Amino acid sequence: MEDLKNQQQRTMMPPKRNGSPDDFYTPDYAIAPLIPYLKEDWKIWECASGTGSIVNFLSQKGFNIFGTDKKEGFDFLNSDRNDFDCIITNPPFSLKDKFLEKCFEIGKPFALLLPITALEGIKRQEMYKKNGIKIILFNRRINYKGHNSGSCWFSSAWFCWGLNLPEQLNFVELNRGKLIVKNETSWNIR
Repeated sequence: MEDLKNQQQRTMMPPKRNGSPDDFYTPDYAIAPLIPYLKEDWKIWECASGTGSIVNFLSQKGFNIFGTDKKEGFDFLNSDRNDFDCIITNPPFSLKDKFLEKCFEIGKPFALLLPITALEGIKRQEMYKKNGIKIILFNRRINYKGHNSGSCWFSSAWFCWGLNLPEQLNFVELNRGKLIVKNETSWNIR
């Protein structure tokens, strides 16, 4: 009986990973849903660029984007930088509240890739009520780069402000290697 209980507890726990608990890097197919909502003339800031996945993908799609990262000596949370039009980032999840606060404080359009649990919490809900938030929800979990479990144990979504999303909740079907957006727009990633 004890062995069964231990086995059940092990299967409910997230897999062990090497490195930081914030090492979840964005695959291309998770970035693509933002493309219809980004203006071509925007200067986009990826303020937690990590390995550069978002910068590389959006650059390849023709967007003017630059990246900075605390690991390279640039701390977004203590920055007064203002030479950009929009923020797109997958911030360290342990700092999600601070990134949300800073983005709302800046007052420019943003999209933060966060665990769906970022909907929870008194403080976050007060921010969303005060400022508004629109969300791009995926039909499946993202297989982030940078962790070795094979599949992620939590769901994620883009938390957006100022991007002119059509609905407060926007549903997207993700397929690895392909993306289908269920709002008059469809495209394949190559």
